[in-house]
Amino acid sequence: MRFFSLLIFLLQMVFAGELPCVAPRDAGLYAPAFERAGAAINRAIEAGTIPGAVLAVVYKQKMVWLKAYGKRRLIPKAEMMTTQTLFDMASVTKPVVTGTLCMLLMERGYLRLQDKVSDFLPRFNNGPEDSTGKQVYIRVIHLLTHSSGLPPYAHPDMLKKKYGHADRPTLERHIDTVQRLYAPGSAFTYSGLNMITLQRIIEKITGKPLYRLAREEIFTPLGMNNSAFFPDDKQKARCAPTEQLEEGAVLCGVVHDPMARVVMKGASSNAGLFSTAGDLAVYASMLLNHGTWNGHRLMSPATVRTFTSVPRGYEHIGRALAWDVHSPYASNKGDFLSRKAFGHTGYTGTSLVIDPENELAIILLTNRVHPHDKGSVVALRGQVANAVASALPVIK
Repeated sequence: MRFFSLLIFLLQMVFAGELPCVAPRDAGLYAPAFERAGAAINRAIEAGTIPGAVLAVVYKQKMVWLKAYGKRRLIPKAEMMTTQTLFDMASVTKPVVTGTLCMLLMERGYLRLQDKVSDFLPRFNNGPEDSTGKQVYIRVIHLLTHSSGLPPYAHPDMLKKKYGHADRPTLERHIDTVQRLYAPGSAFTYSGLNMITLQRIIEKITGKPLYRLAREEIFTPLGMNNSAFFPDDKQKARCAPTEQLEEGAVLCGVVHDPMARVVMKGASSNAGLFSTAGDLAVYASMLLNHGTWNGHRLMSPATVRTFTSVPRGYEHIGRALAWDVHSPYASNKGDFLSRKAFGHTGYTGTSLVIDPENELAIILLTNRVHPHDKGSVVALRGQVANAVASALPVIK
């Protein structure tokens, strides 16, 4: 029985992309901890909170666990989950694509954290005056840390009711003129509008659409061949479906988020990325390896350090640059990882946690919104993170 389990594990590892693979025990990890993580996932499946999941764990630049659980589709016909399933990454798009592209532009001298948004977008209204009556500008750092004062979201129904249209120009007009909630840098409000604003800046600087830049600057250099904003037909056949719409159609290979799907037509910085656990493992390994993967340097060690750390003076916000470190949204880190751990989650049920101190990455991908947006993974994410973290060896 043990030999059969090992054989299945090694066969799954073959499909882990370019990441070297090793069994947990051979990596010096406590192997039963991974079965405990799997048991937590199976309990969630049995409770009906998720249809299925894929769990991938990276340790010291090696894939030590990659396993599929349950089903990826329940209607109209059940399909088993596989490790090659593509997931709608939802808000994990924010750091992996939007944040990464911002850091690359900073590294190349096109962008600074202290740049005013209005320097790039002249029609963009800045934040309210401070207590002394001085104008306080919304800057790039405020967008990346979700401390700009922009409202959380702009649903297409709201845009259509207010402006008569729900398209990208209307959304941009709304962002430029909507009332700011507070002076920038003074508080935290998680907002997709921050990312849309960053997308506009990125595209203005480069003259290219975000989805193309993601392919050229991130996916292709890292060999993330299963990552895209618009999956092709073969990739769609491997996508985990999300919600069944009121008219009966089940979203599959089309972004779930309404603002990204309806307003931005899928090419959005707040959501829209489709990817696999294997591809995210490669991306995480790049960050764990200080910006270099498989001989290709995507960004410098200094860039990675800045990207993944809470900026000085923003400790009360708890966010790094597009990453979450210790804000109220960071429960996916669990209780046992180091203080340097950072990550992000996605509404559809996705989660990525990276702990540079322990050289560990935990990737838990589910489509908890399938089929009727009833499931929940908040507790499961922390449970899995705790189980995996308990596999770490004693630090000598």
